[in-house]
Amino acid sequence: MRFHFTYKPECINMDENINQDITQEDNQEQEENHERIINTFGTRGMCKTPSAYHDNADLYNHRCCKLDVTDWLKNIPLPEHQAVFDCVEVRFKNSKKDFFRTTEELHLETGDLVAVEASPGHDIGIVTLTGETVRLQMKKKRRNPKSEDIKKIYRRARLNDIEKWVASVESEHPGMLKTRKITKELGLNMKINDVEFQGDHTKAIFYYTAEERVDFRELIKILAEQFRVRIEMRQIGVRQEAGRVGGIGSCGRELCCSTWMSNFNSVTTYTARTQQLSLNPQKLAGQCGKLKCCLNFEQDTYLDALKDFPSIDLELQTKQGPAIHQKTDVFKKIMWYSYAKDHMNQMALPLSKVLEIINMNKKNQQPEKLEDLAITKEQKTEFESVVGQDDLTRFDNDPNEKQKKRRGRPERKGNNARQNGPKNNRNNGKKFDKNRPPRKDVNRGKNQNKGEQNNNPDN
Repeated sequence: MRFHFTYKPECINMDENINQDITQEDNQEQEENHERIINTFGTRGMCKTPSAYHDNADLYNHRCCKLDVTDWLKNIPLPEHQAVFDCVEVRFKNSKKDFFRTTEELHLETGDLVAVEASPGHDIGIVTLTGETVRLQMKKKRRNPKSEDIKKIYRRARLNDIEKWVASVESEHPGMLKTRKITKELGLNMKINDVEFQGDHTKAIFYYTAEERVDFRELIKILAEQFRVRIEMRQIGVRQEAGRVGGIGSCGRELCCSTWMSNFNSVTTYTARTQQLSLNPQKLAGQCGKLKCCLNFEQDTYLDALKDFPSIDLELQTKQGPAIHQKTDVFKKIMWYSYAKDHMNQMALPLSKVLEIINMNKKNQQPEKLEDLAITKEQKTEFESVVGQDDLTRFDNDPNEKQKKRRGRPERKGNNARQNGPKNNRNNGKKFDKNRPPRKDVNRGKNQNKGEQNNNPDN
């Protein structure tokens, strides 16, 4: 039999088209996964990179934002004959936000990309708040809505604006790494933390931290030649740096400075002493190396509670001797005291008893001893577990196993069964050598000689 093979280029073209479609789908999936892992627009409150050819209505997501806000007046209608508030809140990179004035022709909603006034040129931002909530935000931040310093919104972002904005944002991280190399080559004692390019790619802001004053005039010249934009250097503190970098705190939640805090109040060791905390810098310091900002959150509560407590420098006079304060539990209203002669013996006294002793001391009266007034804890019976009384190795030597082994062995006969056992074996594990000569019994030879002498007739 003969087989005839015919060449069909149409089938091959179909296979190639199918393979091309599969590779295109794989590339799209890889790009989507790459955007999920590395989202350069996450610092601007967006879940993915904006597209110039598709609708960007689902870009803004509350879960992705730093300094996120909620428009809780959104569904409440305005009274009749009241105009819509003409200012909106626009966010940029990280914690940078500002208020801009709109026109009556523009009807903006939350999540719209807009081109706003900048110096020089224009910038691209995303609208976060509209309506009466913006009025309250401006009142909170002490901004006058009628001020002429408020900048304007030019228009919604066009196709050309979005393309240029995406290109400038994607060049921020490589530009930061490149700038760090340049500062290292120049020997400048500074750290570049973040870079922010303007939407029209005409200006770049470099954020840095430094312990001392730095002369970066040569650095600005080199950066202007490299990036072909206007350069602006801004020095920030270590707390602002931690807010821009982000992270997880010791409480297990995201850092407060990277989510909702905008003002950094000073924190001192006085707050730790007020809250009866040990002055351990490893526990009290945050990611920035400074004292944690959350120490100020409960400071007012502790100060209000401590108003009812006496001074810790006051000694309690007793007939056993003066007692010195050791520590205080503010919320349980318990104070620990110990005698001046015996610091190790600490006694817990209720606040009412401490105030009673202080009043007695003012009247030149002293209690017998503090042990009579101290809190006595009831002795609790320990839990007794029947299972816990057994030994952990109780399953190692099972008596049933010995019975099974005995059932499987053949029974030994005679009284010499124990003597023939492995314990009384002379070899005891030693190997037997066939070529070894037999052992001579010395006693046996002596007995034979004695018998021969007795049988000798000559004796």
